[in-house]
Amino acid sequence: MKILFFAHLRDATGCAEIERHFGAVDAAGLWDRLIAEFPALGKFRPGVRLARNGEYVDPGAHFSDADEVALIPPVSGG
Repeated sequence: MKILFFAHLRDATGCAEIERHFGAVDAAGLWDRLIAEFPALGKFRPGVRLARNGEYVDPGAHFSDADEVALIPPVSGG
């Protein structure tokens, strides 16, 4: 699974992307694993959307190692 971090999430993890093999995992399980590895992500979880293969997903989504997952922080306009 390729996981992409943007904006302040990249700062919190210290990287723009990582590769991990989590097998089949739901969104909650994915968050749990990411926060275990990068505790600073925990405070951002409520406002971050997940996208799978370029499409936003619901909080109950499931992921596999073949997916590209992006953590998308809130976007402000202006």
